[in-house]
Amino acid sequence: MKNSNKSITLSNKCKRSKKIILMVASVAVMMTIGCVSVFAAVNTGEFISKAATVLQAVICLIGAGLGVWGVVNLIEGYGNDNPGAKSQGMKQLMAGIGLIAVGIILVPVLQNMMSSAMS
Repeated sequence: MKNSNKSITLSNKCKRSKKIILMVASVAVMMTIGCVSVFAAVNTGEFISKAATVLQAVICLIGAGLGVWGVVNLIEGYGNDNPGAKSQGMKQLMAGIGLIAVGIILVPVLQNMMSSAMS
């Protein structure tokens, strides 16, 4: 008899969870439709320009942070005469410089490609 009660409560919990999932999915779909209608009113050229500016800034800032971290490791490696820290610092410094170069060179190219694709 106890097993049948457990199965009944389990099925009630499953029914409740299905209703909750259905409601969450419905709200998500309504929010998505609302967002699509909002983005339909946005000027695409202006949006691409702002998005490219933000992307370029974020990539350059991450590269600068990585480069500074690499310089700190490099100085630490020279101070302690630790070849492992020197190597790690040089790798981080070069990766930071590479990210900054990607932000400066590649993002404007992507912006031009997206702008020309939208027009």
